[in-house]
Amino acid sequence: MNKRWLMLGFFSLLILLLTACSDRGMNEEISITSEELPDEPDKNELISSIKADGSYEIDDLIEAHFPLIDVVNGDTYDAEVFATKRFNREEIVSLLASVIEPREISEEKDQQQIMVYEDDFVTVKPSEDDSSVMVIEVASKEFVRNNYSPSFLSTYFTYRLLDSMLGNNWSDRRARECQNGGCYGGYSGGAYGAPKRGNTSYRGGGPGSGK
Repeated sequence: MNKRWLMLGFFSLLILLLTACSDRGMNEEISITSEELPDEPDKNELISSIKADGSYEIDDLIEAHFPLIDVVNGDTYDAEVFATKRFNREEIVSLLASVIEPREISEEKDQQQIMVYEDDFVTVKPSEDDSSVMVIEVASKEFVRNNYSPSFLSTYFTYRLLDSMLGNNWSDRRARECQNGGCYGGYSGGAYGAPKRGNTSYRGGGPGSGK
């Protein structure tokens, strides 16, 4: 009997240790620099392949041509984060918009720009670790609706437009939900915090929490 309880205690301790290690991994920050990105085709080859892709969905188009470097986990929906060192922000926005036309394109503010599609919000900005690398976050409309801060999005779009895209009174309702903090302000979202990150095959420091 003592041996049985000893084995049970050992396995319980092992599970606790594995859980703790997993939590530490989820909280590690990653560094996104040009040296740490996977190899990419050259610029002209990428442009040609993107234009010839034939995808009808912007998330499929981006996923097919840019390396995935992180996943931000919401309660029920995720946002995927890609990166490239082949383009600047203006070039990416122009190229993607020329292949699949967005519903809305924001002006550039705070070095980033947001493109709104039927089912996705695409944010393009420089990496905070290396300005030569562009980060492309693809967030489903449901992820945006359930996680984003209206204060962040109103920098780029009017509240009236946000309500028309995300539901009547979304901005007012979401603002009340965000009063105590914890709402998302985009990848590396500063004071707005972030949902948890998920695992990817990116090796630039591993997955971790939002900055």
